[in-house]
Amino acid sequence: MLTQTSIFMITDPHIGHLYTAFLADAAHRWQKLTMGTSTDKAILSTGTDEHGLKVQRAATESGMPTQSLCDLVSQRFRALFDAGNIDYTHFIRTTDETHERLVQSIWLQLHDKGYLCKSTYEGWYSVPDETFLLDSQLTDGDEPGSKVSKETGHKCEWSLEENYMFKLSLFRERLLKWITKKPYPIIPDYARHFVIGYLTEEGGLNDLSVSRPLSRLQWGIRVPNDEEHTVYVWLDALVNYLTVSGYPNPGHLWPATDHVIGKDIMKFHCIYWPSFLMALDVELPSRIVVHSHWTMDKSKMSKSKGNVVDPFDRLETHGADKLRYFLLKEGSLHHDGDYHDSRLAQLANADLADTFGNLLSRATATKLHPPEIKLCIDPNHLMKDGKELLESLQRLSTTVNNCYSSYEFGRGISSIMECLHMANRFFGRHKPWTLVPNPDSHAHLGTVLAVSMETLRLCSILLSPIIPDSSSKILQRLGMSSESIGPEDLKFCMDRDFTGAPIVVGGSPMFSKKVYDK
Repeated sequence: MLTQTSIFMITDPHIGHLYTAFLADAAHRWQKLTMGTSTDKAILSTGTDEHGLKVQRAATESGMPTQSLCDLVSQRFRALFDAGNIDYTHFIRTTDETHERLVQSIWLQLHDKGYLCKSTYEGWYSVPDETFLLDSQLTDGDEPGSKVSKETGHKCEWSLEENYMFKLSLFRERLLKWITKKPYPIIPDYARHFVIGYLTEEGGLNDLSVSRPLSRLQWGIRVPNDEEHTVYVWLDALVNYLTVSGYPNPGHLWPATDHVIGKDIMKFHCIYWPSFLMALDVELPSRIVVHSHWTMDKSKMSKSKGNVVDPFDRLETHGADKLRYFLLKEGSLHHDGDYHDSRLAQLANADLADTFGNLLSRATATKLHPPEIKLCIDPNHLMKDGKELLESLQRLSTTVNNCYSSYEFGRGISSIMECLHMANRFFGRHKPWTLVPNPDSHAHLGTVLAVSMETLRLCSILLSPIIPDSSSKILQRLGMSSESIGPEDLKFCMDRDFTGAPIVVGGSPMFSKKVYDK
């Protein structure tokens, strides 16, 4: 089971939402491929977090009923993920009745275990971030006496109210023990160090307000046995990962193997969420994967700068596979990626059209496929470059698995591309078009074509989590179906015979090229 962060819905879809989804989707597709498609445990959840004061205020400002606004925005994100070819199995909304019942059940469990108590709480509250902030997390605003969040720049308002408090401070040592135990449960290293720093900072782990007065927040789940309070949005939202797993029913799929989030919400997912689970005596996710953000010209994207990348527009312009390829190859867990349409087009042209697509067009050219040709590898015709290519192909699946499993998709893609470059050089050196007229050279011709096709087959499968639609089409042109691919197909096969396969010869170029500004 793999979960990605639910989206706090009063925000416009941006490229970061797609990047989170692409990372989780690529990992999910790879998990399905390596586990076998028959498994019922390879699930991917996403969805929308729909409660909270920010949603309530947005509905009031828009003049729409709150539920109608939630329906509209949630559908927009679902449409985004569908357009991006995200293979999600569960799309959860925190307004779903099943989820609301589980939240109330978990609240009662936390209360019965003694982790909740009612208290007066005061402090600076950020409505956009739906969180109280410590003095160390604030800076002075433009107006006298005002405060803003250092991290997000959002204005804060002073709040004094009666809340239920979760005894978060009790979990400091347990969290530190969990986060420092190998294999480390949070990757990459900077994310783990951030959490350790937060836990060891003086005053960094105070008890947490987990309710809001009904008089201030009506749009949320009611606290059981106390109708004057509403459950805090982040406790509500984080429980959705349990909801999609089927917890606590028999056969539920919790814990998640991986939980994918952006670096801006580490506090909620790497501190609050594990603490709630510890309090419930529920297993923690096996691993929390934290990714970096995307900038434009090394500058943070913002509406005020007019540099926010519209994901719907880019999907329409470039297509899902090219956008997936660019973000997954250029993005990193360790540092922010820099978005440029010109770089996207350049990369798609060089890697997909000129390398991957070029090998496909060359290997399936009509003039290279006389009826009598036998498409299998004869070691006598490989020569040195062919043997080096085959050795690289034999190592490739292991290399890619190591990269993909650690969310280093860019390194995995680069390894695949290197093999495709080698295959194109191999093809060019052996000049198969010169071998067609002479029947005595047909074994050599068949070897060149079979090596090229086996390279295409293997690389298509290994790239299927990245560019699923294109990979499926390439396999079809090689006479294969992506539907029947399993773990056994992830290795190079020296003895594969393409003779008689329904190969599509003379097809049109797989990848179109775009002109870009240098």
